[in-house]
Amino acid sequence: MFRGLHHVSVDAKGRMTFPTRLREELVQYDDPKVVVTIDPMSRCLLMYPLSEWEQIQEKLDKLPSFQPQARKLQRLLVGHATDLDIDTAGRVLLPAPLREFSQLDKKATLLGQGKKIEIWSHSNWETQREEYLELSSTDKQQLESLMDISL
Repeated sequence: MFRGLHHVSVDAKGRMTFPTRLREELVQYDDPKVVVTIDPMSRCLLMYPLSEWEQIQEKLDKLPSFQPQARKLQRLLVGHATDLDIDTAGRVLLPAPLREFSQLDKKATLLGQGKKIEIWSHSNWETQREEYLELSSTDKQQLESLMDISL
């Protein structure tokens, strides 16, 4: 399970080094490969261990192809999905189109989200976090309804 917030650097070639804690989590999967795709809701990337991604793609493949929203989701998620290897130094090379979409430059923020890791440009994450913290009254009511879960 991926958890926590991690600040990392992205070099000029687009290589990003994973913190040791995240590498240890990735090692627990049988295959060291990961799949990175875009988030259709935010300007960030989603990174999955290959085995987790295969389950998601299987679900996406079962969606009705004549339903416009399903096709959009398939095109965005599967169409941008890129298989990547993590090298022996714990680095992954993020392709330019994915870096451009997420506006990644020299600083990135990794957010552990259970079975996946979100990859944000540091500045985009800072902006998004502030928006989350400045909730409207309607948002606060909806959030309160979620507080029924035990934290």
